[in-house]
Amino acid sequence: MNTTATPPTARATVRPPAGDIPTRDWQGLPVDCARCPHQDLRTEGGCEPGHSCMQDAYARRIDRFFRAHRDLAGQHLDHPYFEVRAIAARYVDIFQLGPLRQDPDETVRLQVALRVPQRLLSPMCDDPHREVRIRVAQRIDTPELSRLIHDPDYEVRTVVARRLPVALLPLLAGDNDEQVRRVVAERLEMPALWRLAQDPSGRVRRSVAERAPQPLLSAFLTDPDWAVRWTVAHRADARQQREWLLRLSEDADPEVRAQAQERLAEPTPLSLPAGAPHGGHRP
Repeated sequence: MNTTATPPTARATVRPPAGDIPTRDWQGLPVDCARCPHQDLRTEGGCEPGHSCMQDAYARRIDRFFRAHRDLAGQHLDHPYFEVRAIAARYVDIFQLGPLRQDPDETVRLQVALRVPQRLLSPMCDDPHREVRIRVAQRIDTPELSRLIHDPDYEVRTVVARRLPVALLPLLAGDNDEQVRRVVAERLEMPALWRLAQDPSGRVRRSVAERAPQPLLSAFLTDPDWAVRWTVAHRADARQQREWLLRLSEDADPEVRAQAQERLAEPTPLSLPAGAPHGGHRP
């Protein structure tokens, strides 16, 4: 009598789908492993419906598949589903990315803008989608940034303002968007910074007041924005600009008054008589 136990038939472990997202392909149909070009991976445990599958409509499952099989990504750069093309673009060799700069979907082009070599990135400054141009502005070499100074989207110009050499920042000082000018005010040096002291935006003027030399802060004592006047009260020297603080201690805004009064109440160092030593060891 043969007592050797027959081993159970090997079968692939199937986990339930992640969360409550159904296992469907990009056309809304059930995933069919028999129609997959990589069906051999299924029996080897290399993929798993509902978890790691390039046929699935769910981007996270597609990503798990290509993360495990980077060598297969290049075979799907012309897949009809944009998520497959976009995710495959994360894993292919960068020399395969060039044709995808003209992909019809911006999600794919965005992935290309994150990885493509600099020599291929410059033409993407004219991409029709703002998100793609934002990524280009974040990555492009500094000498090429000036191409995006007049971009129609304020977010693109904001990125340019953060990265542009300080010497070229005055080109954006007259930008029609407050956010762009505020970034410029946070980086410009004097005397160019003072060009923004009369900016129509209180936020921009406050950025100027935070960085301008103290003696120039008197220009903001009557600023219409309370936050700008508060900044003056915060930065004014309690000894040299005491008159400013006294004036602001009667400001119409309670926050400004409180800040000025707090500065006036600060202890003032005793003045040393003329010729008195300022430190060091006594003889």
